[in-house]
Amino acid sequence: MIFKYNVFVALVVVLSIWANIEGRSVSKFLTEETVGTKWAVLVAGSNGWFNYRHQADVCHAYQILKKGGLKDENIIVFMYDDIANNPMNPRPGVIINNPHGQDVYKGVPKDYVGEDVNAENFFNVILANKSGITGGSGKVLNSGPNDHIFIYYTDHGGPGIISMPTGLVYANDLINVLKKKHASGTYSKLVFYLEACESGSMFDGLLPEGLNIYVTTASNPNESSWGTYCQMGAGGPCLVECPPPEFEGVCLGDLYSVAWMEDSEAEDRQTETLNDQYNTVATRTAANLTYGSHVMQYGDTVLSVDVLFQYMGAASVNHSHVSMNSESSSQNVDQRDVELFYLTSKYQDAPEGSDEHFETRVKLIKTIAERSKVDNSVKHIGDLLFGVEKGSEVLQHVRPAGQPLVDNWDCLKSYIETFEVHCGKLSSYGKKHIRGIANICNAGIESEQMASATAQACSS
Repeated sequence: MIFKYNVFVALVVVLSIWANIEGRSVSKFLTEETVGTKWAVLVAGSNGWFNYRHQADVCHAYQILKKGGLKDENIIVFMYDDIANNPMNPRPGVIINNPHGQDVYKGVPKDYVGEDVNAENFFNVILANKSGITGGSGKVLNSGPNDHIFIYYTDHGGPGIISMPTGLVYANDLINVLKKKHASGTYSKLVFYLEACESGSMFDGLLPEGLNIYVTTASNPNESSWGTYCQMGAGGPCLVECPPPEFEGVCLGDLYSVAWMEDSEAEDRQTETLNDQYNTVATRTAANLTYGSHVMQYGDTVLSVDVLFQYMGAASVNHSHVSMNSESSSQNVDQRDVELFYLTSKYQDAPEGSDEHFETRVKLIKTIAERSKVDNSVKHIGDLLFGVEKGSEVLQHVRPAGQPLVDNWDCLKSYIETFEVHCGKLSSYGKKHIRGIANICNAGIESEQMASATAQACSS
C-alpha cells in the first residue's frame, strides 16, 4: 500500500515538473488534455440598421473566441451582413460593440449571410447535416465525442420562439435538435448562451437534464431583454457611457451579451467558471430592473463548475476598454422598443421642415399605429373566444416555472400562421402576443373557432 502511494506521489511530482517546464500549471495541463476540439456557432438572427446590436454582438463574440485560440474552421457564423457596409453606417466597413469603438467586424467569417440565415441551416449546421444545407459556406458542426461546443444566439424573440430574418425558431424544434445532437454522440459538453426577449421560454420545462448541456438566457420566460450603449439623439441622456454621437438612436450591444463578453475579456478564463460568469452577468443585467432582466440557467447546471477556457479558449486579460459597471453602462432600451427608439431619435434630430423630418414622422406614426393595431386585434380575438370579462385574463396567463409555454406545439405553429394570414405578419413587437396564442391552444380552442375569430377581429 505504501509502495503504491509512493508511486502515485512520484507520478504527480514528475507530471508537475514536466508541465511547468512547458510553462503550464498542472491544472491547466489537465484542463487542456481533457478537452477535445473547441467549436462555436454564433448567430445574429436579425437584419436592418436599427438592429445593429445583434451583428455587433456576434462579431465581438467571434473576436473573443479567435483570440482565445479557436480556429476559423471551428467557428461558424450566421449574420445577415447588412450592417458594416450599410449606407447608414457612419464608419463604413466597421462595426463596434462598445462606446470606445474597437472594430469587431474585421476578419469575421461570413459562413451564412442574407437569406442563408434561417432555421433550417441553423439546425443542419448543429447536426452536421451537410446535405440539408442551402447556400453559405457549407461549414457544419463536425464535432467529435470529446469536443466542447459553444453556441451563442442573439436576436428578437417571443414566448417559445426566437427570430430569424425570415421565419422563426420554435423552442420544441430547437430542443429536439439538441437531443438529436446528444444522441449522435458527437460532443462531450455543450454551452448555449441566448439573448432574446422571453428567452427563458425556449428552455423552461423543455430542456431535460442528462444531455450535458448548460444554458443561460438573457431573461426569464415572461420578460424582455434589453439593448445597451444606446443614446436618444445627439446629446441625449446616458447613464454612464454614451456611444459615439454619430450612432444616435442606435444601440451598440445587448445588455446580457455585452455583460458576458466584457467579463470574458476582463477575467482569466483559465480560472473563472461558467457559474462565476453567470453570477457576474446576472448581477449586471438585473442591476436596475426598470431597465434590465433576470438572467436564467437551464439544463445540466453541474457543468457550471467548468472554467470558461474549456469553451472559449484563453487570451491575455484586457482591461483597457472593458466597462464592468454593474449599475449600468448607458441608457438601456427594451428590445421591443428599439425600432421606436431609433425613429424617435432620428425624428428629434432631423431639421424642422426637412424631408427627413417629415419622412421620419410618417414612419414613426405608422409604427405606433401598427403596434396599437396588433394589440387591439389580439384583445379582440380574446374577447370573441372567451368573452370580454375573461379574454385578457386568459391571453395574459403565465404558466408556473418549469412548465412549457404550450402543450401542443403544432397547434401554436398553426394558429400563428392563421393569425398572420388574417392580421398580418407579427413584428418583433407583435411577437410578445405569442403567449396569448399559446394560451388559446392550451384552452382547447378548435382551429375553426380560431380562424373565425381572427378573420372577424382583423377584418376592420
